[in-house]
Amino acid sequence: MTTAPFSPAVSPSPAPTGPGNALDGSRRRSRLPSWTPWAVAGGSLVVSFLVVLVLGTPTVASVVALAAVLYAVSVTVVSRVVEGPRWAADRFATTMVTFAFGIALIPLVSLLWTVLQKGSTLFSLTFLNTNMLGVFGDMTEGGVYHAIVGTVLITTAAAVISVPLGILTAVYLVEYGRGPLAKGITFLVDVMTGIPSIVAGLFAFALFTQIFGPAFRAGIMGAAALSLLMTPVVIRSVEEMLRLVPNELREASYALGVPKWLTIVKVVLRTAIAGIVTGVMLAVARVIGETAPLLLTVGIVTQVNWDLFDGRMTTLPVFAYNQYSQGGVGVDRAWAAALTLILIVMLLNVVARLVSRFFSPKASR
Repeated sequence: MTTAPFSPAVSPSPAPTGPGNALDGSRRRSRLPSWTPWAVAGGSLVVSFLVVLVLGTPTVASVVALAAVLYAVSVTVVSRVVEGPRWAADRFATTMVTFAFGIALIPLVSLLWTVLQKGSTLFSLTFLNTNMLGVFGDMTEGGVYHAIVGTVLITTAAAVISVPLGILTAVYLVEYGRGPLAKGITFLVDVMTGIPSIVAGLFAFALFTQIFGPAFRAGIMGAAALSLLMTPVVIRSVEEMLRLVPNELREASYALGVPKWLTIVKVVLRTAIAGIVTGVMLAVARVIGETAPLLLTVGIVTQVNWDLFDGRMTTLPVFAYNQYSQGGVGVDRAWAAALTLILIVMLLNVVARLVSRFFSPKASR
């Protein structure tokens, strides 16, 4: 019986290191300090200002545009020399995304600044708690209290109609819908998303006048018109949020013996509550500024009307349109009404954030 000769275990030789090893070289490359982008941005602004000053009269737009180009080139070159091509590509992509975000902010900031500047002329507590009853010509009195009440009532009524219908439809499409019926509903939702607002107003006008007569005007007509515009937005946004809920959560609930309807209520909807609230707020913001359907269905009055089912009402967009068309001090009232509408939308967004924060499932610690 022969035995194999003993051979000692040979450990694998370490990977070669040195300048010729690309992997080791990339690992040993140093990183730029965290203050480098700020330093490059400051230097780009200074150089840009000096260049524009030499070429002609400097303006904010020209200085910022040239500084942005200099910054993108400089930070990419410096990163490639110090950190390597992969980090340079990453910094270049980050720079482009940041520039795109800044460009997208320009019209938003410009709009907010214009509304704030022109709307603050008449905006006051008195403007918010008075109406236009007895105000004629170029009188500076009067306010938007009646328009605020009309906007809140009509938008709330539209949300009461649209939100349950939209959520239930989205739940059906995601959890139950299969076959031609689900495809037909999806197609109709897509069509409704693109209909003009005046078509929704004409539909509500025709429906209510056929039932109650041609002289009928009420806030519920405007709410019905707005709900036609709001419902497809709610359906689409809620549907996408429900599809993002992992199937593992549903399967875990089914494994514990929980019925499907309770799984949807307790697991699926609670997991997606933040996205659902955001989608509802997007739908509210979509309809709260509509003018054409409300001009057709609700009209305009100069005093407060609390009854959604009887009489004309005024909303902030219709009030702003009417006042702007009158000219004079009405233009200032229109800008103040626009500022009021923006503040209401911002307040609703804050409330939505609080709702999603307190009702969302708490993350484990």
